[in-house]
Amino acid sequence: MTEPPPSDRPSEPPQPVETPDLYGGFPRLEPARIEVLATRGFRRATQAGEVLIREGEPDPAFFVVLRGMVEVVEGYQTPEQRVVRVHGPGRFLGELGLLTGQASFFTSVVAVPGEVLEIPIPEIRALVTQDTAFGDEILRAYLIRRSLAIGVGAGFRIVGSRYSPDTARLREFAARSRLPHRVLDLETDAEAEQLLRQMGIPPKDIPLVVWGQHILRNPSNAELAELIGLPTPNRYTGGDCDLLVVGAGPAGLAAAVYGASEGLHTLVLDAVAAGGQAALSSRIENYLGFPAGISGAELAERAVIQADKFGAQAQVPISASALRRADGNYVVELDNGAEVNARTVVIATGAQYRRLPVPHLEEFEETSVFYAATQVEAQICAHDPVVVVGGGNSAGQAALFLADHAGEVRMVVREHTLDEYMSRYLADRILADPRIEVFVHTEVRELLGHRGNLEAVVVEDTATGQRRRLPARELMVFIGATPCTSWLGDMVERDSGGYLRTGSTVTEHAEFERLGRPPLPLETSAPGVFAAGDVRSGSAQRVASSVGEGAMAVRLVHEHLGGLAARTPAVQLTGVPAPGPDR
Repeated sequence: MTEPPPSDRPSEPPQPVETPDLYGGFPRLEPARIEVLATRGFRRATQAGEVLIREGEPDPAFFVVLRGMVEVVEGYQTPEQRVVRVHGPGRFLGELGLLTGQASFFTSVVAVPGEVLEIPIPEIRALVTQDTAFGDEILRAYLIRRSLAIGVGAGFRIVGSRYSPDTARLREFAARSRLPHRVLDLETDAEAEQLLRQMGIPPKDIPLVVWGQHILRNPSNAELAELIGLPTPNRYTGGDCDLLVVGAGPAGLAAAVYGASEGLHTLVLDAVAAGGQAALSSRIENYLGFPAGISGAELAERAVIQADKFGAQAQVPISASALRRADGNYVVELDNGAEVNARTVVIATGAQYRRLPVPHLEEFEETSVFYAATQVEAQICAHDPVVVVGGGNSAGQAALFLADHAGEVRMVVREHTLDEYMSRYLADRILADPRIEVFVHTEVRELLGHRGNLEAVVVEDTATGQRRRLPARELMVFIGATPCTSWLGDMVERDSGGYLRTGSTVTEHAEFERLGRPPLPLETSAPGVFAAGDVRSGSAQRVASSVGEGAMAVRLVHEHLGGLAARTPAVQLTGVPAPGPDR
């Protein structure tokens, strides 16, 4: 029997093409590395169509492709299914959730049968900790993959109105937590309205979070966190610890890393998400060790993984509501009714953004006024005229970042020169950028718009008194912040601005006289309670200094606990002795 000519043969499906590694997120492991990994796992054959990792579920194992091809798919077996990348031999699968415990945002499906190396999760996490070179390679790749996922709008969908405070709340939590997601705005996106009609969802139930088969109706941040696989603070019932860190910004995360690495049983809390105000910064360019700069959210993400590696426990999102003394320790009451009994406390709650003192601000605040400049805000501002208010580094970085997305960017700065409070390198870049128009010694006087939609801002030159109208669909405000200290009541001394006094600035010395010592440098008026970062009176309010204060606070915690042990020999320290000066 003769073979049919090639043109008559049934066509075979095209073979998938491996995605090129353009950004360093898909490295190919060396054969020697694979042999080392093989001692921690086992090799097994794969079949076409086999699901190795499923979207919405934790990674079952760490996989290295030995033969064949694996497709990474979003929306697997749904009408929206799409292949986002393809991996071939030598590459490893998985996302950041493999290290953090989050659910996977993609499904990995065998496209061409072959063989994989499968390693249990506990084994790979131990190896990442023990082998720093391998750990760095894995972490860097997973962080890049997370950034790529955020950039393409992968992950869950938030369906809601831009006028809804709950939509804004979920959007902020997702952005600050670096969770891949996409916002479907009911005001502008036809897909959002169509989706609600298909599901039969009434308006009272929005915003929605839709991910695969999961639909959450106006969820709390904690409910969204539980869906993704983050710690579930609603179920947290409290407990005891050596060191309680309240606030997971740069100072709090540094305290958590150093406290846990030095043997203290450490718990860290935050009301919104890790990263604090720094997580809202699109890029930090003057942080030591990152010459190309790093986003605040990525810096926080790295710190969270580092703290977890050393055994620090995190509960996010959860708020501290009160502080009191009990039996020589401190009790922090939480907003879910639980309590934490801590031997020492580091307060790193930072500060909340300051609002503009202009009439009718609240009319536009839910729709057009923003206090951050992340990818989420960039999508909202696309092709729009934007006004950025502020003369510090945060405002400068926001203006440069938004210039890549917005139609027009104007800066309103009340100082007489741009570099009065802004780093010189940043001011020079802004002044040299033709896409950014700068108005110095100028302040916002009025907001103009209709039905909550901003159309323009009226500004005044404080030197001449002249007013002008600047077009603006979005207003980005970076004019400082007020400290988050109201939950402390009268437990600790504050200055006239509400910031916590520490060290030599403390005036209430009665308790320290009983201890026979003055307050330690970062110690508040309550012995054993320390303040670090922006919440502290006199802080430099820079990311690097906040990190330094968080680390320094742990050194002082050891000193305080050591003093208590000397006065009361029966006290049993959970932590190790205070580190020497070379640490």
